[in-house]
Amino acid sequence: MLRGIDVSAYQSSTYDTDGLSFVFVKATEGRSYVNPKLKAQTERARDAGLVVGFYHFLWPGNLSAQAEYFVSKTPEKKGDILAVDWETNGEGTHASNSEKDRFIRKLKELRPDSRVVLYCNRHFWLTVDSTSYAGDGLWIADYVSAGKPRIQAEWRFHQYTDDPVDTNVADFASRAALKEWAEGA
Repeated sequence: MLRGIDVSAYQSSTYDTDGLSFVFVKATEGRSYVNPKLKAQTERARDAGLVVGFYHFLWPGNLSAQAEYFVSKTPEKKGDILAVDWETNGEGTHASNSEKDRFIRKLKELRPDSRVVLYCNRHFWLTVDSTSYAGDGLWIADYVSAGKPRIQAEWRFHQYTDDPVDTNVADFASRAALKEWAEGA
């Protein structure tokens, strides 16, 4: 299992990269928010030689516009991973299954050379999701032992704690294997 974290504007741009193989950086949300630390947090990961992913917090509606906004704000570099963060938003709503699926497909259309994964928590995966469509892989949040999420589905990434930061593992034998997968879209 490889170790990684995900960061947003709430975390430092000089986060500790020791022992990490990958970092997911929040890029955008909806059609108007861009993480003000996106550039610095991305540079920090690249300087450490980590595999980099970017995620978009999905809101209901305007799926094509959200996808276009997301890719317009993220670097387009071979081997970068794109992720859709599908969960309840600040208004207590969430994108539907079909909206989530359309967003993933639109990302794959806009960035055909990028891996696209779905991030959601265990509750969403087991009780909200009805299509099991996760693009190129599932990034599951379930705060239990690292690498042991309580789901039957195959997963690529597992967020297992948020203390002190969102900490993840990836189901790859080595950083080279993760990099090869990321570049193999």
